[in-house]
Amino acid sequence: MDHGDHVELLRRGVPQRGGTWADFGSGSGAFTLALADLLGAGARIVSIDLDPAALEEQARLVGERFPGVALEQRVADFRQDLVLPPLDGLVMANSLHFVARAEQLAVVGSLAAHVRPGGRFLIVEYDTDRGNPWVPFPLAYPSWERLAASAGLASTSRIGRVPSRWLGAIYSAASTVTGAPVMDADGRRDG
Repeated sequence: MDHGDHVELLRRGVPQRGGTWADFGSGSGAFTLALADLLGAGARIVSIDLDPAALEEQARLVGERFPGVALEQRVADFRQDLVLPPLDGLVMANSLHFVARAEQLAVVGSLAAHVRPGGRFLIVEYDTDRGNPWVPFPLAYPSWERLAASAGLASTSRIGRVPSRWLGAIYSAASTVTGAPVMDADGRRDG
């Protein structure tokens, strides 16, 4: 896959330019770059990953290609409590499959709590429920639909799908965050 593929996987899930979004488990930034492309100048992206070297490469690429996008990076585990600004949307691209099945619902719910009501929760994932040592806990699209509904996300739909030589296919899906309370900038629930 290339940058154009990454952009197309997210395009239908990003309803407008600008705003504040987060990329959880962003790595060196393939989908951070796609998000920057779609959001455009004036947008803010909070990028979270455990690998400082990957974030350094990501900062270089975003700075070169999308200098008008404010990139805030954090070396952190997205499974832990995070203090984030209220978000218009978030992306989890090839990151949820590293979370054990028994923990996925709690993680999705915790991250969705940072998104304003009506905001977007985008996922990019391998379209299978059978993992391997490198992709231990993927979720096929029907499994994501069930998980998203259990987490209180609404209007879930598949917005893209591309073949993958590793596990058959990769899909993207968008869900809407309902009117559940959002975390404020200090990490407390508003309302």
